Amino acid sequence: MAFIDTGDVRLHVQRMLPRQGSTPVATLVLVHGILTDSLASYYFTVAPAFAAAGIDVVMHDLRGHGRSERPPSGYTLDHNIDDLETILDRLDVTGSVHLLGNSYGGTVAFGWAARHPERAASLTLIESEPATTAWAAKLDRLLGRLVTELAHNEPVALAWIAANHNGNLARLAKGAAQLARDTTLSRDIPASRVLTEDQISSVRCPVLGIYGGDSSMVELIPWMKTLVADYRSVVLPGHEHSVLVEAPRAVEGHVLELIRSVSGIRPVEDEAG
Repeated sequence: MAFIDTGDVRLHVQRMLPRQGSTPVATLVLVHGILTDSLASYYFTVAPAFAAAGIDVVMHDLRGHGRSERPPSGYTLDHNIDDLETILDRLDVTGSVHLLGNSYGGTVAFGWAARHPERAASLTLIESEPATTAWAAKLDRLLGRLVTELAHNEPVALAWIAANHNGNLARLAKGAAQLARDTTLSRDIPASRVLTEDQISSVRCPVLGIYGGDSSMVELIPWMKTLVADYRSVVLPGHEHSVLVEAPRAVEGHVLELIRSVSGIRPVEDEAG
C-alpha cells in the first residue's frame, strides 16, 4: 500500500507486479466507479489474475473514495484525469498502457486516452461510456436523485437497503451519502468538461465495451461503432450494471484476450510449455 500526494489531494495507490520479480509484459491501469466503489472491487476480483499473467497492475482509490483523501471540492472529470496522470508520472510509467475502467472509471480512462492517444495501448469500458452532454445530463439526474432520496432521507433509505439487499451494501450506501453530502461531487461531475465527437474519435487504440445483457448500456454499441475506429463489444446475458463483481472471470478472460492480441503476448501456460 502506498500514498501519493499530488499537491492537491493524497491518493491511495496499489500496484501488483508479476511474481518472482519477472519483467512485466504490459502495464494495465484499473479505474473504479464512484460513490459505493473503490479499488477493492478490482483487488478482490480480477487484479490478482492480471498480475499472475505477467502484467504490471496499477490501481488507486479515486479522490473522496476508499483510503484516498476526501477534499470538500474538486471532483470534476478533469480532476480525476489529472490525478491519474500524476500517479503514472510518480510511478515512472512513461510508456504505453492498457486501461480498464468500470462505470465512471471507464469515463475517466477514456478521458485520459483522449488526452494521450499515443500512449493508450487498449481501453476496456465495463458498463461505461465517454463523457458527452448526454452522459453529463444522465449523471446530473442520478446524482440529484441520490442527494434527494439518500442524503436527505438517509435513515429510511439505509434501512430499506439493508432489509432488501444486505448490510454491506447499506454500509457502502452510507459512505456514498456522506460523500454526496459533504462534498461538491454531485455538482462537479455533471458540470465536467465533455468530449467532442472528434476527441472521442481520436482514440485509435482497440476499445472493448463489456456490458450486461439486461443493462440499458448495450444501446451504446451502435453509436460507439460509428465513432471509434477499432471498437469491439461483449454482452454478458443475465447481468445488469454490476458485471465486474458478478462475472469477474468472464471480464478477466476478455480483457486478457484483448491485451494479448494487442501486445502479441502468449498465455503463461503456453510460455511454460
